[in-house]
Amino acid sequence: QVQLVESGGGSVQAGGSLRLSCAPSGRTFSGAAMGWFRQAPGKEREFVTAINWITGRTYYADSVKGRFTISRDNAKNMVYLQMNSLEPEDTAVYYCAADTRAERYVGIHYSPASYGSWGQGTQVTVSS
Repeated sequence: QVQLVESGGGSVQAGGSLRLSCAPSGRTFSGAAMGWFRQAPGKEREFVTAINWITGRTYYADSVKGRFTISRDNAKNMVYLQMNSLEPEDTAVYYCAADTRAERYVGIHYSPASYGSWGQGTQVTVSS
């Protein structure tokens, strides 16, 4: 497992932007994938986006396609989530997640159960 440290949440009006950051602490990440999930009050944790660490390919939930962008900086060992055109429906606690398994695969896992390491979560609130 790896410890994940998140930053960058906050409050913004609809149409605004935020950028979240996630740092796997202690060592350079070498697992299978990293991604972002979110959980709104009373709802299950849901997939937002992830990057296959080997192929570099990115995957998005339909609800955020065209608005959110996941990226990585290998030199800084960081993963980012750029969120644009935010909507009130995006309000949730956002979690960085890592699949640290040595398994290599094509595609991405969309279930939270496939990710063994989680950040503490950061609140994103979008007001109308």
